[in-house]
Amino acid sequence: MPEQLVRMARVESSSIDAVGYDSTRERLIVRFLASGNTYVYLGVDAATFEDLLSAPSKGRYLNAHIKGVYRYHRLDR
Repeated sequence: MPEQLVRMARVESSSIDAVGYDSTRERLIVRFLASGNTYVYLGVDAATFEDLLSAPSKGRYLNAHIKGVYRYHRLDR
């Protein structure tokens, strides 16, 4: 499933606009508020995605547990 077809859900965050997850390909999709850029993080397991959704601070969780841990690429607009 292309990342563009993954359902995105808005989250309450000062830095993240919306997230989506492709469980078949273990890809986390994150769209940021300030830039509007969307990034795809590769090899993210479902438990990590669930932990992100339930974290009190989505941005802090992303910085501590996803950025620098998983490979990623930016989607073109």
